[in-house]
Amino acid sequence: MSSKIGFLFPGQGSQHVGMAKDLVDAYPKAKTMFEHANDILGFDLATFCFEGPEEKIKQTYITQPAIFVHSCIVLDLIKALEIEPEMTAGHSLGEYSALVAAGALEFEAALQLVKIRAQAMQEAGQEMPGTMAAIIGLDAAKVESICNNASESGIVAPANFNADVQVVISGESKAVHKAMELAKSTGAKKVVELVVGGAFHSPLMQSASKKLQEALSNTTFNDAKVPVYQNISAQPETKAEKLRDALDLQLVNPVKWIESVRNMIADGAGRFYEVGPNRVLTGLVRRLDRKMTPTAVGYTADLDKLAQD
Repeated sequence: MSSKIGFLFPGQGSQHVGMAKDLVDAYPKAKTMFEHANDILGFDLATFCFEGPEEKIKQTYITQPAIFVHSCIVLDLIKALEIEPEMTAGHSLGEYSALVAAGALEFEAALQLVKIRAQAMQEAGQEMPGTMAAIIGLDAAKVESICNNASESGIVAPANFNADVQVVISGESKAVHKAMELAKSTGAKKVVELVVGGAFHSPLMQSASKKLQEALSNTTFNDAKVPVYQNISAQPETKAEKLRDALDLQLVNPVKWIESVRNMIADGAGRFYEVGPNRVLTGLVRRLDRKMTPTAVGYTADLDKLAQD
């Protein structure tokens, strides 16, 4: 079986103060991409990334463009080393970077969508407040059953199937807190409420989905050059229309990360590169398949090491 290269792109949660500063200091292209980004966004993204403050960089409307731009800069630099993806996937927001990597979206068009998505999600979080929590140590079926029982208190549902015993739930605060109690009493190893600006990947994001729909219909998508494994289905897709439709559905449905990675491996992925800040996905892939040793590439030191290999 051929050993294909898969590129994986992180979503919200991978941001940190100081992100991408070393890339901008080392590569003129990185500086130019931030200048483009600042123009599209209408604020100084670079300063928030490099200097914070942390409360600011945690706000959805800044977090999402920050991770996307960082990932796309690294994508450009890794491709300059003649490492090309043969399949891609991105976790939630990361799907936009995956589409750029696959040639389905241009950087500028994707950033315009990320800007609208991030603002719409932040507004939806204010209009329909909710929260999210990570449940560790219970399988997906147990977590789904817990959400069904807790839904007497309000909307709550699985949002991210990240690893076999790591599921993130999302919904109205009262219902999520009820599900957290049930998870603890059912034997979860760990239950952690997440610091997020809303109930992402749940029906509470319906208003954001409507705003995003309009922007998506006005954006040019190309057929992807390599398959993109979609959050919504975990299946590979290259057709422009299907790729576009999935981005809207993604906001109110769970991220099928476990299946996406397993399907990539089944389809021949032998080497994974996590392209962007931090190493969250590298850890998740290792949990799903101990034989896999993904390479996290997010900083100049990582790129230098790749250039020497």
